[in-house]
Amino acid sequence: MYAILEIGGKQYKVAQEDIIEVNKIEQEDNSSVTLDKVLLVANGQDIKVGQPYVEGASVEAEVLAQTKAAKVVVYKYLRRKDSHKKTGHRQKLTKLLIKKINN
Repeated sequence: MYAILEIGGKQYKVAQEDIIEVNKIEQEDNSSVTLDKVLLVANGQDIKVGQPYVEGASVEAEVLAQTKAAKVVVYKYLRRKDSHKKTGHRQKLTKLLIKKINN
């Protein structure tokens, strides 16, 4: 059994006991969260597709940790101008453990 979720404008394919990293969700560690933007639920040959979301379907998850992604380095350079600028960015992430898929 698996489901396709929409979290933060992105889509994730999840199954029970999967661990996924999504853009930061304002929740405490070890708290539970219910995700109700379910686009598709598949249980063997039984497939439910939402328009845009499946009614009555939800996914229960547990927040494992608030982390940061690897650093992305941005380097801007103008030739012959003695101008360069180096900056970096680390995206804040939330690690989720998928507990249960309700259809």
